[in-house]
Amino acid sequence: MLLSQQDVLKLGMGAGNETAVAEFILEGFSGLDQRLQLFLSLILLLMYLTTLTGNTMIIFLVCVDHRLQTPMYFFISNLAFLEIWFTSSTTIKLLVILSSGRRTISLKSCFAQSYFYVALGFTEFALLVVMSFDRYVAICQPLHYAAIMKGQLCTHLVVAAWVLGFTLLSYRLVLLSKLTFCGPNKIHHFFCDSSPLFKLSCSDTTLLWKADSIFISFVVLGSLCLIMVSYMCIFHCILHMPSASGRRKAFATCSSHLTALAIVCGSCIVLYARPSEGVSLETNTIVALLNTVLYPFLNPFIYSLRNKTVKLALEEALGRPKVWLFPRS
Repeated sequence: MLLSQQDVLKLGMGAGNETAVAEFILEGFSGLDQRLQLFLSLILLLMYLTTLTGNTMIIFLVCVDHRLQTPMYFFISNLAFLEIWFTSSTTIKLLVILSSGRRTISLKSCFAQSYFYVALGFTEFALLVVMSFDRYVAICQPLHYAAIMKGQLCTHLVVAAWVLGFTLLSYRLVLLSKLTFCGPNKIHHFFCDSSPLFKLSCSDTTLLWKADSIFISFVVLGSLCLIMVSYMCIFHCILHMPSASGRRKAFATCSSHLTALAIVCGSCIVLYARPSEGVSLETNTIVALLNTVLYPFLNPFIYSLRNKTVKLALEEALGRPKVWLFPRS
């Protein structure tokens, strides 16, 4: 039996339907008026530039000022470096969407964005755990702090956080590359988040769902437990301090870390610890903005720019020619 040209084309599409979707359309904020989208893009652009400037300033000050050559500020500078990349992984594309209306993103770019978003998120949790350990040693073991938190140990802890974050998440790239997309290509989000991306696949995503659920639960809950243990010990030590001024100083030192922890863990629990069906698209988008835009924007103010030592270092930074790359022992 002879086949018509139209039948051949249909068969070709059916046989290669795994490549039918070459790009996705990000539908986040598509319901907003065009003028409102432009206004929002200007606000986000200002926040993004402030984020880049503030976090870069922290890194610069830690490098050039000897008073900031401590483990605490070494970890903060690494967190600032991470926040620059974390917010850039989603905000740049969001600015393009809101300002120009170009909502398409290729499969490879979408997979890469999803990978870097989760990998940088894991690295951030690891750094927060390391910072809580640093505060524990500083407050509960002050006489042994210099001996324990040596420059070599600090460097090893930071390197371990970055390496683990990116190597353990390599399974996502492997599994994502094996997915096929042959149906709708509209992602109801402003970036390639896991849940809306998996729902579009015509492959079996059970393994990815399970792997992501186990991994995210392990990272969030495991980090939270380790940090809570550290701060329970810290609060116990603070309450037994003889002087009121010492207690106030210790609480002030920990307040910034706890503020950051509340934002990061709270947003992750809302986004990923609850069933996706129980969270509206609007709530998901707003919380994701809090996690990817607002927190990196607030990071310099939470940790450093309100600190007197940092303010003084900022005033004198231009007169400091000596650069330090690692914390002093």
